[in-house]
Amino acid sequence: MPVNKAKYVALLRGINVGGKNKLSMKRLATMFTDAGCSDVETYIQSGNVVFAAHSSVAKGLPSSIAAAITEQFGCRVSVVIRSAKELADVVDNNPFLKRGVDTRTLHVAFLVSVPDAKHVAELDGRRSPGDAFEIRGRHIYLRMPNGMARSKLTNDYFDRTLKTTSTLRNWNTVQKLLEMTRNDASKGQEHDFNKEQSSTTRFPDSTVGHPAGKRSYILARSI
Repeated sequence: MPVNKAKYVALLRGINVGGKNKLSMKRLATMFTDAGCSDVETYIQSGNVVFAAHSSVAKGLPSSIAAAITEQFGCRVSVVIRSAKELADVVDNNPFLKRGVDTRTLHVAFLVSVPDAKHVAELDGRRSPGDAFEIRGRHIYLRMPNGMARSKLTNDYFDRTLKTTSTLRNWNTVQKLLEMTRNDASKGQEHDFNKEQSSTTRFPDSTVGHPAGKRSYILARSI
């Protein structure tokens, strides 16, 4: 019996930022269609794509889409994929929401891989006074009351320290993308890209829980 396609979100790092690596969203959507995806939609110009695909196709998109962009536009980008269920988990488990924080100050960094505990331990919780962050699995929840432009909690800082690749989205964008995944009534078999991560590590200075069954490294400090 054929397996229905499921909804996914692709988040691109490094396009249409500061006038560099300009990429038409229409061209980007075509790349996903050519790769075997359907119901392709893009959201704003920072590289957000919602699509339907079989899990086998979705799993190969980070490398195939990145390669296609390099070939056609000559720029290198990173592509992070999350299933609709994984994105829903991100929204449902934001620890800052439970503290009544202004959602306009919230962001999420989506990581390509789960960072190693020894690299997480190297993060400086006092690096950006006024800001706070928590790491849960492949996601970093951030609160930036003074704005992202003034924060020292940048993609480059997390990438360099955690030895992985991240791409940042504000909370409004995260919620909008989740809403877009629910526009289609059909539900297929989603691939859980993180299902092999089962153990949990908690930092002692964190007082916030974590989703069951997820490997989590949590660091929470607010100055």
